[in-house]
Amino acid sequence: MPLPEAFDYWVPDGLELHPGDHVIAPLGQRRAHGVVWAIKDGPGERELKSVESRMDGAPIPEGTRNLVDWAAKYLVQPPGILLRSVLRSQDALKPSPTETLYVRGDAEPPRMTAAREKVLDAVDSLTEASAADIAREAGVSSGVVKGLAETGALHSITKLVDPPFDKPDPELEGLPLTQLQAEAAGVLRRLVKTGGFQSALLDGVTGSGKTEVYFEAIAEILRQDERAQILIMLPEIALTEAVLSRFEKRFGAQPALWHSGAGPKNRRRAWREIAEGRARIVVGARSALFLPFPNLKMIIVDEEHDPTYKQGEGLHYQARDLAVVRAKLEGANVILASATPSLESLTNAQAGRYVHVRLPARPGAAILPAVDTIDLRETPAEDGRWLSPPLIEAMRDTLERGEQSLLYLNRRGYAPLVLCRKCGHRMVSPDTQSYLVEHRYTGRLVCHVTGFSMPKPKLCPNCKAEDSLTSVGPGVERVAEEARHLFPETRVEIYSSDSSSGADIVERMENSEIDILVGTQIAAKGHNFPNLTLVGVIDADLGLAGGDPRAGERTYQTLVQVAGRAGRAERPGRALLQTHQPEHEAIQALVAGDRDAFLETEIMAREMLGLPPFGRMASIGFMAMNPKAVEDAAANFAAAAPVTDGVEIWGPAEPPLAIVRGWHRRRVLVRADKTIDMSAYVRAWRKRVKTPPSVRVSVDIDPYSFL
Repeated sequence: MPLPEAFDYWVPDGLELHPGDHVIAPLGQRRAHGVVWAIKDGPGERELKSVESRMDGAPIPEGTRNLVDWAAKYLVQPPGILLRSVLRSQDALKPSPTETLYVRGDAEPPRMTAAREKVLDAVDSLTEASAADIAREAGVSSGVVKGLAETGALHSITKLVDPPFDKPDPELEGLPLTQLQAEAAGVLRRLVKTGGFQSALLDGVTGSGKTEVYFEAIAEILRQDERAQILIMLPEIALTEAVLSRFEKRFGAQPALWHSGAGPKNRRRAWREIAEGRARIVVGARSALFLPFPNLKMIIVDEEHDPTYKQGEGLHYQARDLAVVRAKLEGANVILASATPSLESLTNAQAGRYVHVRLPARPGAAILPAVDTIDLRETPAEDGRWLSPPLIEAMRDTLERGEQSLLYLNRRGYAPLVLCRKCGHRMVSPDTQSYLVEHRYTGRLVCHVTGFSMPKPKLCPNCKAEDSLTSVGPGVERVAEEARHLFPETRVEIYSSDSSSGADIVERMENSEIDILVGTQIAAKGHNFPNLTLVGVIDADLGLAGGDPRAGERTYQTLVQVAGRAGRAERPGRALLQTHQPEHEAIQALVAGDRDAFLETEIMAREMLGLPPFGRMASIGFMAMNPKAVEDAAANFAAAAPVTDGVEIWGPAEPPLAIVRGWHRRRVLVRADKTIDMSAYVRAWRKRVKTPPSVRVSVDIDPYSFL
């Protein structure tokens, strides 16, 4: 619960408890599930209630409890909020349920009927199955199955519904490594052998084989400690299938999977097996960081630069940074892998806090793609179109060679804005200052902030003009429509977070069953398409505008990642960037292949302004249904800021999205020198101010989103 500290209870005679145990204890008028945080000796001075009972299930390990305490303090959150992220599956505290399955027995039934013959045929095809599944397959009632079991023709067996995961085998051979890969793997193996907390930045160009290199570090850990557990974090669920397949080939077993789309049954199984120490390898999204590993020895953060590692709603945390903290608390290794490392990780490597392991080239004949810009000021697309003549010509040449193209635009739907030609009215989400995005395939207007959707109306809601609503700007659906118009004989597919069959699209792209893939950022991450040789970026300027201090860095990282999808096999690749700002530092650095020059410019700018990683930032958000209430609360809070050298207060001000779901918003930004303990400063500040219950206050240490 969101309480500032743990509650004290008596331990009754005859009940033995230890830190981490799950217990039932009275809380007010109800019985609540709690976790023992500490045991104190002595009679105490207060009259206390007693713990009622200890629950079954693996205790929360010390390393996980230490992470909860550390993160609560750093993020300025009640520790119970962090513990809620650990206890994701209450059912996992119970033993695995069992099920009765039937297999073919030794005896022949004394009397054979048509129904019984169907059941035996069904069992032969299914090998082992429940009575209900066998009956369904045979088209008979479950009674026929159970009757055969009584005769001995079928034999019942009891199995766990949540079986343990197979053990990985570190001695299986992986892919042959190049000399560069072998040297990088050797560095990581030496870190493993050294033992204790070790951190490394695996910095390799796209397609350089970073996964195979860190697989060697995993194998070394598994050889050293037969109980060792390893966590591989990925920024996107869409990447897990590819990693699972590669992992199974390398180690002969699939790892446990943890993400929001895994389903309650799979997460229950994973949580229990992890807590019991039986799941040796876990592949998961950012929330996997809070799983109760009793013997965590290595954390790998793949695509460590990815902004999705920052949790933007509810509990605000940066999973990459917390992964380093957890590794230190556990005395484990941590490997941060990326083709475009974050400025934070690079400066840590330059300062010697991380071992810097480089992979500067792709293996074999594969080379990095050539990158060129298309200046839309000189060669614009036709009116109402979004593909420029040079990009169209490059796509035509690519298709004639039997190769694939990827058109990248990080905008879902058909058009990002719908407005009325008559009165200029813009369609926005109710009670939210967010434009409705047209999704033409479904005929709906969707708010990507709140999830609100509605059919596209025939009449303008403002002036009532009929058929006056028009689409403005491109989304991936609109670009795909244009590609089909230009190349009617080609196979065009869209890949975005709206796609219902992402794994199928990736497989078909790998098998060259798609000619042109139109995708958002999800298509730019980690995929290996051997026949893809052309990447066209529809709007390279998208993301450069606004007040985000990381805008240039993010744009550069995204463009490098998407360009890196091209030419990953023997065929050379090419990337074309449509832009109105070909002179921008991020785009110039990408064209020149000069990452160091771009990063030097970014580092100088951040250092001059005292922005992360050379300073600290925090965002304090305020929300209320009443606009005056939120305005007064934000102003009162800002006025109570402790006066401290090296701290600047900006605001309160309206964020770009000033209203969301009817909640009015204000924000105060704080910038501080690196020597300031930002968490302690904000914690002391909050204690000075009593905010009305009608106003919600949120704290985000080191914010990534400024909407």
